[in-house]
Amino acid sequence: MLPFWIALQFLSSLPVTLPGMPSPQAMGRSLLCYPLVGLLFGGLLWLLHLALGATPPMLQAALLLSAWVLLSGALHLDGLADSADAWLGGFGDRARTLEIMKDPRSGPIAVVTLVLVLLLKFCALVVLLERGEVGLLVMVPVVGRAGLLGLFLCTPYVRAGGLGQALADHLPRPAGRAVLLVSGIACWYWVGLGMLAVAAVVFFWLRQLMVRRLGGTTGDTAGALLELLELAALLAVVI
Repeated sequence: MLPFWIALQFLSSLPVTLPGMPSPQAMGRSLLCYPLVGLLFGGLLWLLHLALGATPPMLQAALLLSAWVLLSGALHLDGLADSADAWLGGFGDRARTLEIMKDPRSGPIAVVTLVLVLLLKFCALVVLLERGEVGLLVMVPVVGRAGLLGLFLCTPYVRAGGLGQALADHLPRPAGRAVLLVSGIACWYWVGLGMLAVAAVVFFWLRQLMVRRLGGTTGDTAGALLELLELAALLAVVI
C-alpha cells in the first residue's frame, strides 16, 4: 500500500502522512498507482455530484470544477502555467525554456492558458450535467494520470536529480506497461474508444513537442500534459 500513499500524497491535497522518507524504489513504484489516484478523484467528484442533487447545472459545474482543482492542490495547473510561459518565451531554445520554467512568476500567457483551460472544463461539465451523463466524468482523471505513467515509460526526464529523476529511474517498466494497458481497457469499457483515441493523439503530440524542444520531459511539462489530457478527454466525451 505504500506506493499508493506516496502517489496520493504527491498528486493530491488530501491529508496523507507517510511513515518517514520513502525509498527511491518505492517512489518509482508509486507511478503504478497514478491511475488509481485518478479513479479516486473521479469517484469523489461523482459523489459530490450526487450530494449536490438538484443544484442548477452552472453552479454545480463551478463547484465540481473547484473541487477538482482543490483535490490536486492546483499542482498540475502550476506546471501548465510554467510550461505555457516557457514555451512562448523560450523562442525554441532549450536552455532558455528550462530557465523560464524555474521562474515562479506567471506571465500573461500563463494566465490566458489557465483561464482558457478552466473555462473549457467548466463548459464541458455544464454539458455533462444537462445531459445527465456525469458518470462519464469518473474516467477523465484516470486518463490524465495514466498519461503521466505513459510519459515516464517512454520519455527521458531531463532535469538531473529531484523527485522526477527518482520516479523515472525506479519505475518498474513491465508492470507500468501492464497498468497502462488495464487503464486503457477500463476507459474504453466505461466511456468508449473515441475518448481514448483523442487522448492518445493528444498525448503523442505533446510528447513530440517536449522531445523536440527539450529532449524529454520535466515536472512542469508532465503537469501540463496531465491538464491538457484531462481537457481533451472531457471535450471528447461531450463532443
